[in-house]
Amino acid sequence: MSTSMYGTAQAAASEIVQRIAKGEWTSSEVLEAYIARSAIAQAKVNFLYEDARKQAKELDAEFASTKTLRGPFYGVPVSVKDNYQIEGYDATIGFTAWANNPGKKDACVVAQLRAAGAIIFVKTNVPQTMLAFECSNPLWGRTTNPWNNKYTCGGSSGGEGALLAMDGSASGIGSDIGGSLRIPASYCGVYSLKPTAERVSSIGTQAVRPGFEVIRSSHGSLTRTVNCSAKLSLAKKDSSHQNVPMPYHAVELPSKLRFGYYLSDGMMESSPACKRAVLETVSALRKQGHECIEFTSPLNTSAMEVFLGLASSNGYKKMDAEDSLFLVTLGPRLPSFVRKLACWIAKTFLGDSLFPRFFSLAREKSVLEFTDFTDQRNKVAATWYEQISVWDKYGFDGIIAPVQSLPVIPHGGVTYLSVLAAATITYNIIDSPVGTIPVTRVNPDTDNLSTDFVVGASGRSKMFETRMYLGKNPVYDPKAMEGIPVGVQLVGKKWEDEKVLAMMHVVDAALGPRGFGPGSWEPIKTVSI
Repeated sequence: MSTSMYGTAQAAASEIVQRIAKGEWTSSEVLEAYIARSAIAQAKVNFLYEDARKQAKELDAEFASTKTLRGPFYGVPVSVKDNYQIEGYDATIGFTAWANNPGKKDACVVAQLRAAGAIIFVKTNVPQTMLAFECSNPLWGRTTNPWNNKYTCGGSSGGEGALLAMDGSASGIGSDIGGSLRIPASYCGVYSLKPTAERVSSIGTQAVRPGFEVIRSSHGSLTRTVNCSAKLSLAKKDSSHQNVPMPYHAVELPSKLRFGYYLSDGMMESSPACKRAVLETVSALRKQGHECIEFTSPLNTSAMEVFLGLASSNGYKKMDAEDSLFLVTLGPRLPSFVRKLACWIAKTFLGDSLFPRFFSLAREKSVLEFTDFTDQRNKVAATWYEQISVWDKYGFDGIIAPVQSLPVIPHGGVTYLSVLAAATITYNIIDSPVGTIPVTRVNPDTDNLSTDFVVGASGRSKMFETRMYLGKNPVYDPKAMEGIPVGVQLVGKKWEDEKVLAMMHVVDAALGPRGFGPGSWEPIKTVSI
């Protein structure tokens, strides 16, 4: 890869458009740079190179003739999560049975990107079923963390996170039903925006359980900078009139913002690295004159119970294929008395009252139980705004929160630590727009566990915290994780997607240069796996 091509791949999406408009670059030149870079990244992608080259030549010819840009993404190479239908290409989401069945029509979001001038050139890897926050399947294999291949890149939009971190794409799109945009963004050190679910169309996306809409999937962007990619998808209606007719509108923020923040989700103690990411964000905002108030988020456990109750309602009949979901799918496979016995043992002998609450919900439900859990979902969302009144009581503009209790997990970690997703799942149940911003990296000099740490304190899960922090091989190891990115969630009120995007700019500017963005990737550790 030539020096000039490498420089092109380090340009942000906005710079690419500007340079094409000035005649300094062509769409074909930019595409070739990203094709070369994506091949270097090797993030398990499905290449669409020839069709992309054809589209780039058409754009170059169009610009040569008209001297005008078709849209805000003119000539920008964009990667797409595998679950989005693209005409002429498979959307397998890791199932071999779905291979060799090319899509007949572009997904709505893909069509919008093309209309804006974007060049769709790769599809990226996902975990089978897309419910795990790792990235591995029998068809495409495993995608690893770009900073240390001992660890996962996250999921389910993990292929997107890894490719973007390595400058293999200028911008990307993915989906989120429990953290699938936010987790890989944090693990890989990129940005994401999970919009309110019905702001962006899901028409043309592949799903394991079509019709499961009690927890709506959100469709948003992953990017290397805080840029305009989210504006595009928020601005358009789909042909089926599925999403809310609420076009993108710019917002003007007050000069002084008020943020709430918390350091732990109340179920598992956050690691020192994840706490530090929140505190550094808070400190940076305060230095800029913004107000930050610590508070306790009271609904995370209830939101997780609702999610588990609804997600397991059919007994996970289509989820058995994914090894990483073993613990999640175990409950419905056990006889009722065995499940109850396991819960009793965990509470009585292991001193964990939280695990039984979750595990007891992992069972097949009757229609009546299903509607009861749906009602609980609505009550959790209403409580967030009405009874607890977090927003009105404190006057928050946004909330800063950890993405997870751990900065990253090793391959296979979801098998026994799937509950870590509770920190992101809360905002799927409440249906809040959430941005993810990379803040710092794991540092063994500052991020060691305190010597006075006690597992299971204050009602937290003793079983999960023991696996996370104690024993001969605890999952949290700041020395082994050195250099892994750590991000934060920036949460807004439902429908205030534009405000969240604007606040992301404020937070990013407050944090200042910190080694993220185009051109920042350098492999820190590579180990045999």
